[in-house]
Amino acid sequence: MEQLLSGYRNFRETIWPDRRAAYEGLAAHGQAPLAMVIACSDSRLDPAMIFGAPPGGLFVVRNVANLVPPYQPDAAYHGTSAALEFGVRSLQVPDIVVMGHALCGGVHTLLHGTTVDTLDFVGAWMGIATRARARAEVRSDDADALRLACEHETVVVSLENLMTFPWIAERVTSGSLRLHGAFYQISTGVLEILQPDGSFAAVA
Repeated sequence: MEQLLSGYRNFRETIWPDRRAAYEGLAAHGQAPLAMVIACSDSRLDPAMIFGAPPGGLFVVRNVANLVPPYQPDAAYHGTSAALEFGVRSLQVPDIVVMGHALCGGVHTLLHGTTVDTLDFVGAWMGIATRARARAEVRSDDADALRLACEHETVVVSLENLMTFPWIAERVTSGSLRLHGAFYQISTGVLEILQPDGSFAAVA
């Protein structure tokens, strides 16, 4: 905790003064983010840092394996769906980016099964991506290639599930909302974008 507080003190002393006007403006006028990003909770990637976004630039929701569940309004707890509703219907973001990443622990669980540490929630959560695993297994049986294919497919599955939300599908159809897939390579810092043909290509 002390390391975190030390980082905060550095923020107040060296970063806050330069960004004070921006934060005060956001407090006074509210947020109008450029995009919503659905990313993994993995500590090795930071969407705001990767995209060079200023304060207030991104509305970010993070969960295990950057998954979007299908539209299912009921009495259960739906953190990701609630964030989508707020981002799309209240903030009216013009773009949603689903960003997967290499070496995803959630995908490892999907491919290799739960352990004693992931029995309560992670295993069931990764059930959202069952069809991602099925598609990946058709493409490759090599361990590394299978993992990468499955990581890519979780992005595709989440994009498909986004379209099950009626107020997302309506906006996509009207052209007021655009959906994008992205993939981040942790070891190289390379960002890839999902192409119309289903492949991922590095940003030039």
